Amino acid sequence: MPVPKKRQSRMRRDSRRANHDKVKHIPNYVPCSNPACREPSISHRVCPHCGWYKGRLVVAVKSKATAEAAPAEEKK
Repeated sequence: MPVPKKRQSRMRRDSRRANHDKVKHIPNYVPCSNPACREPSISHRVCPHCGWYKGRLVVAVKSKATAEAAPAEEKK
């Protein structure tokens, strides 16, 4: 089995290990395709604010007012 001919320095070893936790990709934010929303969202994902993707409604998103009122209605 092959064996390294010379010992690697601590700097070279540590530089190699430092790349393990490096952030490789920062998500690309684009404006939402919904003309009424235009909130920044990650590209190729459904908008978390309005539920639109590629110019059409894909997921129904509850508004904050509706989400807060829903638990109060269930308790009655």
